Amino acid sequence: MIFCQLGRAQSLREIEQGLASAEGKLQQLGVESAKRTTLAYANAHRPWQLYQDVFERLYARCHAIAPRHKFRFRSPLLSLDSSTIDLCAAMFDWAKFRRTKGAVKLHLLLDHDGHLPRYAVITDGKTVDLTVARQLDLPPGSIVVFDRGYNDYLWFTELTLFDVGFVTRMKDNSRWKVIEDRPALGKGVLRDQLITVTTGHAELDKKPVLLRRIEFVDPDGKEYVFLTNRLDLAATTIAEIYRQRWQIELFFKAIKQNLRIKTFVGTSENALHIQIWTALIAILMLRFLQLQSRWGWSLSNLVAMIRLNLFTHRNLLKWLDDPFTSPDVGPTDQQLSLAV
Repeated sequence: MIFCQLGRAQSLREIEQGLASAEGKLQQLGVESAKRTTLAYANAHRPWQLYQDVFERLYARCHAIAPRHKFRFRSPLLSLDSSTIDLCAAMFDWAKFRRTKGAVKLHLLLDHDGHLPRYAVITDGKTVDLTVARQLDLPPGSIVVFDRGYNDYLWFTELTLFDVGFVTRMKDNSRWKVIEDRPALGKGVLRDQLITVTTGHAELDKKPVLLRRIEFVDPDGKEYVFLTNRLDLAATTIAEIYRQRWQIELFFKAIKQNLRIKTFVGTSENALHIQIWTALIAILMLRFLQLQSRWGWSLSNLVAMIRLNLFTHRNLLKWLDDPFTSPDVGPTDQQLSLAV
């Protein structure tokens, strides 16, 4: 399945034939090319949780060498969002979404230390994003940033009580009360206020938590209203944190453009989960190579070059640092001249 991702194979037959064409090199690794029926059976019966476990172990290895996010504060910075993957309702009849359309959602938590996918959940297309967000075990002391689709003041209160920071945009129909007007410090900051909001929970509304409402205008003149429970950070830092949420959008774009999560080689729910998890494993492998290399690889360029050299015998780390230099050729035997 990693060959499917990096080789851009579009079917089980392409995987079978692509591996068979390189069988001589596979045998040197002690691996045999798999038959299409074997691949189909594995996709249908091998539990996708195995791939999730591989993903989590690989994330831990990548995170150990990843650079920190660019902000001065030490809190881990995470972005939360989801992306819908459209499916054919006739072929994926288990993925009900609309009458003529199927879909699943990939819910993702992106770690800004190295821009690595930290946590992923695959659900049907009808699952509400907030339902998944409530189930996440977010680390205390971290800051999570998300868009207005996750607005729920009861959840915001729970995050605050569990020492999890958040940054989001405030909905226009929110009910809130100003407690204090703070000095509007920083370029673009129009207003900085301490507020309380109505959660709809009687016990929590008796002692509401303090939140922070920031009105901000960017250099293009677009106005934003941010909401956060971090009272200690500068208003301009809050605005920049939300701007960095764009990294998760770039991640979804990169994985859809460079790997195989828009067309699938199997139609069962288990096969689809396996293919998405192997795509996430592949993206971590590629990110690991980027972090190890001194060459300025973009993800798309690295994927393309690895695809062209997938079965080439090279020292990988040396190739990453200097990909366009011919490898050293060892000494060759000198053939004796034929006697006349």
